[in-house]
Amino acid sequence: MVSIYTDAARAVPGVVAVWTAEDILDVPAVDFREGPIERLAPYRQPVLARDKLRYVGEPVAAVFAEDPYIGEDAADLVTMDVEELPPLLSAEEDPGEFSFGRNTEAAVLRQGYGDVEAVFKSAPHVVELKLTSGRHSGVPLETRGALGRYDASRDVLELHGAAKVPHRNKELLSRMLKRPPSSVQVYESHVGGGFGIRGEIYPEDVLVCVAAMRLDRPVKWIEDRREHLIAANHSRHQHHHIKAAVTDDGEILAIDDVIHHDNGAYVRTHATRVAMMTCGVLPGPYRVPGAYRAVCHFRLTNKTPAATYRAPGRFETTFVRERLIDAIANQLRLDPIYVRRRNAVTVNEMPFKRPLEALGEEIHFDSGDYHALLDRTLAYVEWKKLNAELAARREKGEMVGVGIAMFVEKAGLGPADGVRIQVDTSGEIEVITGGASIGQGFETVMAQVAAEMLGTDYRKMRVIHGQTDRIEHGIGAHASRATVMTASATRVAALKVREKALSVASEMLQSPADTLDIVDGAVVVKGRKGGPSMTLGEIAAALGPTSKVRGDREPGLSADGWFYAEHQVYPYGNHLAVVKVDAETGGVKVERYVIGYDVGRALNPALVKGQISGGFAQGLGGALMEEFTYNERGDPLATTFADYLLPTVKETPEVEIVLTEDYPSPLNPLGIKGAGESGVNGVGAAIAAAIDDAIGIPGAVTELPVTPQRLKAIIDGKE
Repeated sequence: MVSIYTDAARAVPGVVAVWTAEDILDVPAVDFREGPIERLAPYRQPVLARDKLRYVGEPVAAVFAEDPYIGEDAADLVTMDVEELPPLLSAEEDPGEFSFGRNTEAAVLRQGYGDVEAVFKSAPHVVELKLTSGRHSGVPLETRGALGRYDASRDVLELHGAAKVPHRNKELLSRMLKRPPSSVQVYESHVGGGFGIRGEIYPEDVLVCVAAMRLDRPVKWIEDRREHLIAANHSRHQHHHIKAAVTDDGEILAIDDVIHHDNGAYVRTHATRVAMMTCGVLPGPYRVPGAYRAVCHFRLTNKTPAATYRAPGRFETTFVRERLIDAIANQLRLDPIYVRRRNAVTVNEMPFKRPLEALGEEIHFDSGDYHALLDRTLAYVEWKKLNAELAARREKGEMVGVGIAMFVEKAGLGPADGVRIQVDTSGEIEVITGGASIGQGFETVMAQVAAEMLGTDYRKMRVIHGQTDRIEHGIGAHASRATVMTASATRVAALKVREKALSVASEMLQSPADTLDIVDGAVVVKGRKGGPSMTLGEIAAALGPTSKVRGDREPGLSADGWFYAEHQVYPYGNHLAVVKVDAETGGVKVERYVIGYDVGRALNPALVKGQISGGFAQGLGGALMEEFTYNERGDPLATTFADYLLPTVKETPEVEIVLTEDYPSPLNPLGIKGAGESGVNGVGAAIAAAIDDAIGIPGAVTELPVTPQRLKAIIDGKE
């Protein structure tokens, strides 16, 4: 960046201010969600570009106007002189210069165990693949937006908008703006989908906060779809060079994977989370007893920065791992189902520990029977009959095939979560959480749990979330943690309220507490229909500050509940796809899709199935059509929905879900395991295998998405 000219924009009537990086030199680069990470700090994104413009879509100037249309017109008047540099567009290329003394390889991440070289040297077979997961992301119905407000009378800064981690966003802003945490509040708004991409702190969120304070007025920003596609987090783009050491009967002894992770231009709030997760979870449900090594080259390129997207690191690695399983079966002339059974952890090995980590915790499969669920899915589809039918169709010239993938998820990120429940004198109940609602049915589930524990109608519940001034601590909704952690904390708080209510009612009804129950929001004597009773509202009134009944109890019918987890839980499942390929166009139609999933315990089966179905639709996009592409100059080519293709109802079959509750988690009192990312995890893997089967070329699919152009080239190459 040689120079930037803003005078014309500043002169437009209705423009309040125009800022470049020179105007906010005191505002640091956007920090990491978990706190400062010194080795990655130089790679953080500045709020406005400084010195270099690293990707198309990077903010270089901010125009503040009294009307959004005036603001857009004024922004068009901002011009720049730049010196064009050669772009770096592949993470597989040698690293280039990032800044003085630093290159674009921001980190090299490693996980593993055992002597990889020794196991490979003695193994009867080595299977080797090169695979690519394409660049795409969550595309929520609602784009990003934020509203900053500064109350000078109270010296309180407010940020309103999407926030999947409200308390951590508050802490991050407090650090960046050098304000006491008590003077920053974050308010989560209703969200049209989260998916990992929304609810983080982006440069624009910081800008509205700084502007609200400096301009002494509320400041609102809402992006349009083009801005969203080129500026909000991308994800998934990885190249894998993977090898497996295998016995004659298909047992995987060792895996060695070299990964090139394309993180785009900067390291955003998630730091290296996706890449580190990739290294840890790649073995999935399989033993790999001898040795394992994953080396991830975490590199920056001149593309939109990347971060998490629903099932981060798992969508990618399930594709890679299951392609490897199919390659082993093909090379050794074994049944792919047999190879999966041969290597999957058995129920007798549970709990199964692996010296790898996911989100900073050692991987610890808590419970499950992977073989039994696979059997159940195969029985559901009548596996032998299905294959015979497909073979008959292929004999008639149709390109049809079936593919399967197994996976393990992780959910319930701890280590703790807290909830406050309070009952008012009318009997209405507030469940105040540090969680967040990103479309997953959060309010419904928390209300259900509290209502069940308190013996009252869940419609009496008012679930509060995403308001940092209502509860001191919170970890939000990410990593499929809300139901596992927040619901468990809700149960703890509700049981405390229940105990307190029964204790007070015991005195007032002159009946022992163990003879009482709560039914329809009232404490009653068990077995005495029409006997004395007290509503929860009356008990709350009896616990008022001036009540003589209260005694030395804390005022109010309320309680805080905290739940602590030893580690995450690991739900598991399998995906099965039936596809038909059009040889003339390379198009793929998914005729049937089945997902087997053990959720531990489904608190609300309808919501669980909704999560799985929605996840599948996103996985389908990543498997067949969604991709952010660039030309040789680094210009993004997918900037509208004409170029970035999303699956519609026409392309998305109804998912058949084999939902089981056979193995509740022993790590939480509700036995739940989480469901938010199961539907997306195995889609790319299962569809890739089905396409191979349909076109009769084992191992044909090595890159996602399998666009018509790519598949047509494969088919034409065969012919």
